[in-house]
Amino acid sequence: MKLESIPSPERFRLEDSVLFEGDALQILHRLPTGSVQCVVTSPPYWGLRDYGIEGQIGLEESLPQFINRLVAVFAEVRRVLRDDGVLWLNIGDGYTSGNRGYRAPDKKNPARAMSVRPDTPEGLKPKDLMGIPWRLAFALQEDGWYLRSDIVWDKPNAMPESVKDRPSRSHEFLFMLTKSERYFYDYEAAKEPAANGSRRNRRSVWKVHTQATEHAHYAVFPPGLIEPCILSSTRAGDFVLDPFFGSGTVGLVCQKLNRRFVGIELNPEYADLAVRCLETLTHRVVRLRAA
Repeated sequence: MKLESIPSPERFRLEDSVLFEGDALQILHRLPTGSVQCVVTSPPYWGLRDYGIEGQIGLEESLPQFINRLVAVFAEVRRVLRDDGVLWLNIGDGYTSGNRGYRAPDKKNPARAMSVRPDTPEGLKPKDLMGIPWRLAFALQEDGWYLRSDIVWDKPNAMPESVKDRPSRSHEFLFMLTKSERYFYDYEAAKEPAANGSRRNRRSVWKVHTQATEHAHYAVFPPGLIEPCILSSTRAGDFVLDPFFGSGTVGLVCQKLNRRFVGIELNPEYADLAVRCLETLTHRVVRLRAA
């Protein structure tokens, strides 16, 4: 047997804000160890959208496959994160499909219709709430992350649901995870207004309105949800990573708060949207495609 050594790909140097177009895991492998202070991201939800791009996350045949793919991505995120860094992870839930293989349109939300839908996970029943956020949080905890807080994102203007046998959902979860037992957290920067006009330690329920977008990117990730994460976990000039960049909202918030960003986006259409949106504010965005 002939043995051959293959050199590892050269690491990308991070000097300023940058957008990478390509697979998140492949690009993360090429980012320097301990190079970002904070990660704020919202990965695709399982079985919710078909973005029509090869290699997309979210249409795996089984729920364990979806969880395992994200655990692998975030294991590499943990390497890239500084030892005192923080990961803020937004993830939504869903209901089992009843093995229908499709999702019917909703007159109040036509975009929810899908011609492809994963089967009901083993052990669950039709109409079961799947508990995806907590399944992922516990999987990440088992993989070595410190699970520090569960934030409830209260959405006052949540999308209406045409259901008559349960309450309409109006919240999602935002998890705070860390690489180490001790980490950077600026609680003063994270404080929120109190009823008496003073400022108090931020609570674990955040009331943030969803925000309409002119872009065709379904994953609405409002700046109001992102800003407290960045303010509490970074200093001016720090790098903030979003491995599921979408149309670039994390980048916009970073520019507003004088932070640098590292965005990774698989879908070329969304990468194009992010470039156009970010170039209205700065010309320091570099776009690279993974080989």
